[in-house]
Amino acid sequence: MADLSAVLEGGDVRLEPFDERHLEPFRAVCALDQGIWPIYPVNLGGDGFDVSLAMFLGSPEWVNFAVIDRRNGELVGMTNYIRPNMFGVVEIGGTFIQPSVRGSAFNRSMKKLLIEHAFANGFEKIEFRVDNRNERSKAAVAKLGALREGTIRSDMVTWTGHRRDTALFGLLKSEWNG
Repeated sequence: MADLSAVLEGGDVRLEPFDERHLEPFRAVCALDQGIWPIYPVNLGGDGFDVSLAMFLGSPEWVNFAVIDRRNGELVGMTNYIRPNMFGVVEIGGTFIQPSVRGSAFNRSMKKLLIEHAFANGFEKIEFRVDNRNERSKAAVAKLGALREGTIRSDMVTWTGHRRDTALFGLLKSEWNG
């Protein structure tokens, strides 16, 4: 499979490989929404930021992107490809975008860039793994056309100590209508 790291642009969204210059703006963005972190596997909103981000950036299985709002050039979040494999499957996840762009066309535009880039680079399936408690994210993934394939029970312990059930969604290249 191809290297998925690239600059991707469309609509109001620019995705660029996450690097050192994105670190402090991302820390500031994560601090904007302290209430969301209990439903995430890691805490990027407080004392856990440095350790959690180091896990993301240090993993050879993650391709990290800074999410930029092209309307004003500001960093508004992060998203990732996770575990791209030789069988043509890659997960999109570890996504956080600030509240000001949630619930708008921004998230769909961001995911569309990632999905189409993965499919253009030979991947046949995109997976999304969502905390089963996270109704907003499950609805957003379903709106993309991904089908719920099941629940992976008790597969992760989050930073709060919660033993998480994960909703697994899949989107095949043949099912994608953009």
